[in-house]
Amino acid sequence: MHHRFANRREAGKQLASKLRSFDQRPDTIVLALPRGGVPVAYEIARILSIPLDIQVVRKLGVPGQRELAFGAISTGGVAVFNEKVLDQLNLDSESIESVRRKESDELTRRETAYRKGIPKPDLSGKRVILADDGLATGATMRAAVESVRRRSPRSIVVAAPVASPGICKTLNKEPDVECVCLVLPEPLYGVGWWYEDFEQTTDEKVCELLSKLRPNAAVNGD
Repeated sequence: MHHRFANRREAGKQLASKLRSFDQRPDTIVLALPRGGVPVAYEIARILSIPLDIQVVRKLGVPGQRELAFGAISTGGVAVFNEKVLDQLNLDSESIESVRRKESDELTRRETAYRKGIPKPDLSGKRVILADDGLATGATMRAAVESVRRRSPRSIVVAAPVASPGICKTLNKEPDVECVCLVLPEPLYGVGWWYEDFEQTTDEKVCELLSKLRPNAAVNGD
């Protein structure tokens, strides 16, 4: 059985060793899914000497059961839905739209807070690594993949320290996607279980890490 990761940055370091083929490639960029994916992506970008940016996503949580996702949204008006959850819960369109509107506002807030006026990177013809701290339902990552796909990348790699095997299998079936994970436990138990320190990543920490490695950033370092 695989040991637990000390924290997200340690997991990112281990993940970087599986992505060595992208080392110092000028056509590659790492996009972190905030907030938990940022420390993971930071280490990948730092170790491989490639640019770091963000791909903002929001889970669409069931009213009263926010941990249960019926879908997710990402930059550019992308929305993906979990039809199975929608069918089981029989949610009306008004409830769905209300959650979507609320999360869309939060997505815009985060995009503004994290970007600080820096434009979105041009992804056309790029190899894009999408990094998160774990994939449980895969809803947010599927939204991220769809959003990136619309920006004409050369290829997409989904990278996470831990993931549900079923999610990885589903993503690998997509012709332009490769899934790279360190641990594929069955059952998963929950992403947080695989980290000794799973403290919430703050907006401040996200901005601090991004400012160090963003291509347009004034500061660079580790």
